[in-house]
Amino acid sequence: MTFRWWIPVTLVLILVGAQLASALDGPADVVLQSGIQGGIVVHLDCNDGQETARMLVTENVTVQGLDTTAVDVEAARKHLSAKGLHGRATVVQFDGKTLPYADNLINMVVSAGKTRVPDKEILRVLRPLGSAHIDGKTLVKPWPKEIDEWGHFLHGPDNNAVARDELTGMPRSLQWLSGEKWARSHEEFSSVNMVVSTRGRIFYIADQSPTAYISFKPEWKLIARDAFNGTLLWERSIRKWNDHMRHFRSGPAHFQRRLVAVDDRLYVTLGLDAPVSELDAATGRTLKTYKGSQWTEEILADNGILYLLVGSSETKRFGGGLFEKGEPPFRKDRFLVAMDAGSGNELWRTGAGGENFVM
Repeated sequence: MTFRWWIPVTLVLILVGAQLASALDGPADVVLQSGIQGGIVVHLDCNDGQETARMLVTENVTVQGLDTTAVDVEAARKHLSAKGLHGRATVVQFDGKTLPYADNLINMVVSAGKTRVPDKEILRVLRPLGSAHIDGKTLVKPWPKEIDEWGHFLHGPDNNAVARDELTGMPRSLQWLSGEKWARSHEEFSSVNMVVSTRGRIFYIADQSPTAYISFKPEWKLIARDAFNGTLLWERSIRKWNDHMRHFRSGPAHFQRRLVAVDDRLYVTLGLDAPVSELDAATGRTLKTYKGSQWTEEILADNGILYLLVGSSETKRFGGGLFEKGEPPFRKDRFLVAMDAGSGNELWRTGAGGENFVM
């Protein structure tokens, strides 16, 4: 009899453990475990909004809760307002079957239990590669073969600026709007330097300095957004870039060739004289810096190999250059090098000096 005390204690521990396991397997935990960096999350049957609030796992995630009852909607809104989260997380009432969103817009749809919303409707609103997690089951929207990617300035490493996209047609509506509506000037260097896209993300280099006055110093940044809803994913500062007061269309052509996107990787020079860096496309984190690639002007990526034109003449290091608005001649010590993108090992190099050299 003296040893039977452990039976009820064990039962209590089992029940508590089960409740904790259940709590750690809620919709908000699914969002957290997904590793989502930014985007739009929809919480079906959000009830009082407590789980909805927990879905704000990063600053770049926006959450909207949906519920069929006005009482739950009001309770959820009060909870979010009390937490100071209203705006980043919102709640609306819906009919339980139709999702109030445009096609290909949502990154994640989550629900703790079963839902009356058909799978077809969920797939309609999910952006390609988006996912739904309903009652413990996962549904992923595949990437349509009709949607092409644009990883280089001129589409691909062959410099043939023709997309293979079969869905693009006459524009009839706007999918999303974000950022400044105007460039800093229509006479000087463009505020948006270039744009590439891969796996449903777009990447571009832009001058983020205020548009009110063109003489403000530039603030060049590499920016990543979700291509289907415009959500900011991350941004990286670029310490030295082109003179923003250089006249429109009079600048060097290589700035558009310093950013390449391939699957989940970016290859970029984060400065005028910076080496080539490999970035994680999802987070912007630097994964690798390629030794000996300082002063790279142009990047091509093909079948796991980087082709780099190295040896820029357009910096103060060589006298004159971009910051003095002069166009110095090509240096004779420029070279073209091939590197293994994975290991960073140099495969071969050849000279590329001379004014008539064209990559």
